[in-house]
Parts: sequence; structure tokens; C-alpha cells
Amino acid sequence: MKNFFHALVAVLAGNAAYFLLMPHLPQPLRHVPFRTDVGLAVDAAFCLAALGLVKWVSSWNRESKLPR
Repeated sequence: MKNFFHALVAVLAGNAAYFLLMPHLPQPLRHVPFRTDVGLAVDAAFCLAALGLVKWVSSWNRESKLPR
């Protein structure tokens, strides 16, 4: 269940970041709906980066709770 929550947060955060930044991206990096294009890969990269960030924060938070 934890992995599902991490993935959900990553997809929502990655897509939000991509769609907020999309107007500022060069035209070839913008996704066109219902097409497979480079913009779709850029969107996936944003989601992957968000997943890495979520996993890093989760592991950092877990390590800080360990007794010393």
C-alpha cells in the first residue's frame, strides 16, 4: 500500500509540475493530447523525478525516526 501511495503522489506531483511548466517549454517538448510524442517522455521524466524525490524523503523520514 505504501508503494501505491508513493506512486500516486509522484504521478500527481510530476504531472502538476509538467503542466505548470509546459507553457515555458520549447514547442517540441510540449505534449499534444492523444499523440505519442517527446512531450509525453518529458512528462514521464517529471513523474520519475518526483518518484525519486518521494522515495528519498520517505527513506530520510524513516531514518530520522530510528532510535540512536
